[in-house]
Amino acid sequence: MIKKSTVIENLKTLIYALVIAIIIRSLILQPFYIPSSSMELNLLVGDRLFVTKYSYGYSKHSFPFSPPIFQGRIFKKNPERGDIIVFKTPSDNRTDYIKRVIGLPGDIIQFIEGKLYINNNELLSTLLNDEELLYCGNQQINTSTFEEKLPNGKSYIVAYRNDVSFQNSDKYRVPENHYFFLGDNRDCSKDSRFLSEVGYVHHDNLVGKAQILFFSSNSRKGSIFQFWKWSSILRFDRFFKKIK
Repeated sequence: MIKKSTVIENLKTLIYALVIAIIIRSLILQPFYIPSSSMELNLLVGDRLFVTKYSYGYSKHSFPFSPPIFQGRIFKKNPERGDIIVFKTPSDNRTDYIKRVIGLPGDIIQFIEGKLYINNNELLSTLLNDEELLYCGNQQINTSTFEEKLPNGKSYIVAYRNDVSFQNSDKYRVPENHYFFLGDNRDCSKDSRFLSEVGYVHHDNLVGKAQILFFSSNSRKGSIFQFWKWSSILRFDRFFKKIK
């Protein structure tokens, strides 16, 4: 017969472990899963990554279920252009998106003939491949990939569709305390260009900075429970890879 004291001790251990896990998840590290192809080639569907919660300070969105325990943001730090960030969409303050910061407060962002401009200056963009097959949902699309360089010197790879691509836009003027995000797979991304769905993201909606991939699997090849297929399902070259 199990002693009452043993049950109580086991319950205490479970509660302590749960509290520690919540503290770590809220204040230090939180794992995230990539469900869409909006950030290819840099983040793939099936990537699991760690996001640092302390990178930009803490708001209610740092905690599970976004409890209204305080207003604003404490220990606030500003993102840099090029950071890949998880944020809560302004439309519902609940859904997690992951995109790259392109525009800072006060910036003017515009697309002209498919070229990206920040504050009326065209970004340096170098063609890498004009026939790169990427996924957009379950569909494969033919893209051209470029190395794009931001004014602060940070560079990364972006992709544009070869058939129908986003060409021209009005000027996006980033409000105070807000940021402008874009997906790296430009024509397969709902981001700040879509003002009614995402739009400008307030600083309080930032959840954390994407830092490292710790696991990656290709669900199109099969389930990770099919261990006999691991050589084709698991992307071993992406394990514990720093995110740029």
